[in-house]
Amino acid sequence: MEYLEFLKSKRFVLESSGFDIDKNELNPMLYDFQKDIVRWALKKGKACIFADCGLGKTPMQLSWAYQVHKHTGGKILILAPLAVADQTKREADKFGYMAKVVEKQEDCIDGINITNYEKLDRFTANEFKGIVLDESSILKSYSGKVRTSIIQNFHEVPYKLACTATPAPNDYMELGNHSEFCGVMTRPEMLSMFFVHDGGQTSKWRLKGHAEDVFWQWLATFSVFVDNPNNIGYQIDGYNLPPINITEIIVDGDNAITETLTLTERRQARKDSLQLRCEKAAELVNNSEEQWLVWCDLNDESHKLHELINESVEVQGSDKDTHKSISMLNFSNGEIKCLVTKPKIAGFGMNWQNCHNMIFTGLSDSYEQYYQALRRCWRFGQKLPVNVYIIISAKEGCVKDNIERKQADFVKMQSEMTELTKEITKKELRSTCRISTPYEPTEKMILPQWEEFKKGEQTK
Repeated sequence: MEYLEFLKSKRFVLESSGFDIDKNELNPMLYDFQKDIVRWALKKGKACIFADCGLGKTPMQLSWAYQVHKHTGGKILILAPLAVADQTKREADKFGYMAKVVEKQEDCIDGINITNYEKLDRFTANEFKGIVLDESSILKSYSGKVRTSIIQNFHEVPYKLACTATPAPNDYMELGNHSEFCGVMTRPEMLSMFFVHDGGQTSKWRLKGHAEDVFWQWLATFSVFVDNPNNIGYQIDGYNLPPINITEIIVDGDNAITETLTLTERRQARKDSLQLRCEKAAELVNNSEEQWLVWCDLNDESHKLHELINESVEVQGSDKDTHKSISMLNFSNGEIKCLVTKPKIAGFGMNWQNCHNMIFTGLSDSYEQYYQALRRCWRFGQKLPVNVYIIISAKEGCVKDNIERKQADFVKMQSEMTELTKEITKKELRSTCRISTPYEPTEKMILPQWEEFKKGEQTK
């Protein structure tokens, strides 16, 4: 047996287990491409939407959740990052959906319930008919316990939806998290089926060249990739990213040092340059009348930035959830001039097109955090050029180089994923669309005069 035939015979395919609805039943505020994606996901029953930032994942999630509730009559749970829960509730109100932000199982309604991942242990999985993972890529950022809990506890939930712009920010093999969630194939099974290990201690896996087509076909049985609706056959204006201006500022030298430093050396460099970096960030913000979003990684940076920047609000991990949510929503409303926080706190899910000025007061090695933080403002719907300032020590040049390398890898991988699945996605979405000719009679129907009917009438 040829290897490709072997793969076809052994591959796990997610059979459609959902239901079909008419396109006209969906919210009229959705774009056509969003309606088709929602219909496709409903028909699949268990599906993933990998759509870039600003393409409307939240209204698609809400529309999917509403239809699942309408179909089953049961409770639906949307899990979202902190503060995104309140933003999702505002979107629900905007689109006319009844939804409730809940803290525990007892708060839940028969309908759409929204909470954040941190409160997962307060809910009973089998009480829900559907579950949505908003920003599902962050699963790998959580402990194995949380990831395992979601996959195992919600295993029997009949309807599942996972949504993110970065399903595999570092490597294709990260797609295994979503495969497991949908119940298609475990991560180890996916690796053994489609990948090969390069050996050594790096745990680097690469996609088998001769299995590539089969892999993308398999992936498309439960997921769609969309970077721009125009790329999958929809002619829609307004889906163009604005210009982005990235300025690097080195506070303690003329040129960045790109030689590799130990972790201790890097930490010392961050500590030694902290005052200078924070002062430079404060100078930029204080000399401007516009809104600013200032990212940092360390608590000491956060405190110092808040101290130096006029009209700033600081959001830390140790703050109460109420303070975090209110601060982020107030920033969305333009009520806060400058928000100081960390990418791991507010870098996922928030829509801040109201702001077009951003500062990174130093960088971490996480490209996903950098990309997601960047896309809070630089996204579809942003009307102005986005200004990004990266303020670093000269000794952090290696970190910046690492981020740029990861960025190049991510862009290449995202481009490949989109290009290789584009035609499959088009086909999948088209198969969901019903093509029909409306029947509008213009003449009164005349029933046939069958002989037996006439005889029956005569004998009465």
